[in-house]
Amino acid sequence: MRRRKFITLSACAAAAWPLAARAQQSVRRIGVLVAAYTQTDREGQVRIAALLDTLQRLGWADGRTVHIEYRWAGGDADRGKSFATELVRSTPDVMVANGNPLLIELHRLTSSIPIVFTQVSDPVGSGIVAGLARPGGNITGFTNFEPEMGGKWVELLKEVAPRMNRIAVIYGSDSRATVALLRAVEAVSPALAVEVTAVDLHHGVEIEHTIAEFASQPNGGLIVTPYPGGIANRASIIVLAARHRLPAVYPFRYFATEGGLMSYGPDQIEQWRGAATYVDRILRGEKPGDLPVQAPTKFELVVNMKTAKVLDIHVPTTLSARADEVIE
Repeated sequence: MRRRKFITLSACAAAAWPLAARAQQSVRRIGVLVAAYTQTDREGQVRIAALLDTLQRLGWADGRTVHIEYRWAGGDADRGKSFATELVRSTPDVMVANGNPLLIELHRLTSSIPIVFTQVSDPVGSGIVAGLARPGGNITGFTNFEPEMGGKWVELLKEVAPRMNRIAVIYGSDSRATVALLRAVEAVSPALAVEVTAVDLHHGVEIEHTIAEFASQPNGGLIVTPYPGGIANRASIIVLAARHRLPAVYPFRYFATEGGLMSYGPDQIEQWRGAATYVDRILRGEKPGDLPVQAPTKFELVVNMKTAKVLDIHVPTTLSARADEVIE
């Protein structure tokens, strides 16, 4: 009887092991690589919250049906590349990443792990995808800016500062997307009688000294492109623009809510929610190369009237009337 009981228990245990293994395998793994924010940055957390909330509504519970591993580069390109290598080596089922430089690095590192991107500009021109309708390969996602946005930023600045004849553009030479935005600024500037000064964060310029030197001459303005280093250092840039009385335009809403003069750019939160829907579809069997790259559907113009008063800038009623939000 004891022998029979032992054999029966062994058979039951053997049958249970595959079930336990299948239960463990059912937990899917997601890697998230955040280029521009640190873990303590509220704006980074807001974007992750949108991702998690949407995943949960789609039936994925972090810690139960999915395990999510994060890497926060905080605008540091070298750290971001190191984190990209770490996540690729961990072979998650799918990855979410933002920012052109890091996405290009991921594209170099893997052609098999599915990747969903947000906050990326010109993915075709950057060589990340073959096309927008059918990206092919292992990468798809949600685009940020077309290069023409650079010209619109110049026009906005001229509206609030008609005498402006000099613009400093903060960008990164390792980001083809921000280079394209700089080129668009340079293309429209002659017609608007504006001289352009490029401020390349990739080469480690000292922001405080560079902005102070630029502001030593009158009638200057500032454009901040969506380069991760500029986003990570936005608090310093906003303070410096105010200190040196430079009218400035920024790429995302939170720059204006944190004290910048004005911002014009896409609704990023909706893009992170969209990224979650693509992660869901990939985990359920769809191929990233079959999911079309999507462009922004909503752009937000935000004007901070408090900052305008500090800078002694008169914001035309025609501009404030067009704004999606006016901060009084």
